Amino acid sequence: MPIDARDEALLGRTVELAERGRRHVSPNPLVGAVVTRDGQTLGEGWHAKAGGPHAEVAAIAACGGADLTGATIHVSLEPCCHTGRTPPCTEAILAAGLRRVVVASDDPSAKASGRGLGILRDEGVQVDVAAPGSDAGRAARLQNQPFRKHARTGIPWVMLKTASSLDGRLATHAGDSRWISGGPSRDLAHGWRAEVDAVVVGIGTALADDPQLTARVPDVPRQPTRVVFDSEARLPLDGKLVASVAEAPVTVIASRAASRSATDALRASGVEVIVVSGQNEHGRVRAGLEELGQREVTSLMLEGGSHLAGAFFDAGEIDELRMFVAPILLGGRQAPGILGGEGVERIADAARPVEITREPIGDDLLTIARLKEW
Repeated sequence: MPIDARDEALLGRTVELAERGRRHVSPNPLVGAVVTRDGQTLGEGWHAKAGGPHAEVAAIAACGGADLTGATIHVSLEPCCHTGRTPPCTEAILAAGLRRVVVASDDPSAKASGRGLGILRDEGVQVDVAAPGSDAGRAARLQNQPFRKHARTGIPWVMLKTASSLDGRLATHAGDSRWISGGPSRDLAHGWRAEVDAVVVGIGTALADDPQLTARVPDVPRQPTRVVFDSEARLPLDGKLVASVAEAPVTVIASRAASRSATDALRASGVEVIVVSGQNEHGRVRAGLEELGQREVTSLMLEGGSHLAGAFFDAGEIDELRMFVAPILLGGRQAPGILGGEGVERIADAARPVEITREPIGDDLLTIARLKEW
């Protein structure tokens, strides 16, 4: 049966429901589900917490014990068919007697990737999947970019957050950057911190600003891991990051140039130290991301200066740019720009966004450039 306008609307509703789990479900994906019969909604659900019931199970439970034989379930992500912290959703669907499953997006992880849909079809359930280019299909995929990238590559999804002047400067030539963006922009960025698994800076930013890197907004179920790319393990033991390690984890990505005494002192203070190899900075960035991915970090927000941002760019590991542009001019030949690193040699080699959106945030202009889609 082809997916019609009502199916599209219900799949759109599943995406809306899935959003209710944001900040609470990582490393799992955001998922929403709706059970219907004869045009009437019987129950809705979403994945509310990692380790808790999945959206399909929650939606079935919301039907209050009604006989669901022959009913339909719309779900934003392909139902799982493996046992993890919860039983397979395919079993719950079959046990409830649902006759049709309509899916907005696939699950690219090795344990799924069409297997659940195959099991349902083998049991006589009608399965319909939205086209990737449909409104609901694309919305569902964009909603779970961190999950999708990590499932496919083992590497976290990377969002570069930055704030610049109208002339593209991150700070004055003397290094002053507080504050380029306005209060509403900074509040929004704190909300983004609450949504990712990790917040990342370089040692230069850590030494210059002594930041906390916590999400200081309401409804933060867990603070992101604070990650410092610090080749020589110079992170101060008396700084705010180490002092608050009991409140939120701190990880240092060091190189083999770091001394044993420095790494031992950080570890003794409760900091996780990961020593990576790599012939250059962007090689070490890639190695660090692989290590973070193995620790179920599926998303991170890259903050700080142009040096580390340039290394991430050279590594090809910036998936999305979120840039606040403030209505000020700074000038200065030595004032840093957004990206350092090696960069590209020709305009033809420039990174070009898949999609760009812009909106005013207070006096600033927020540009979101999606560089990749997973």
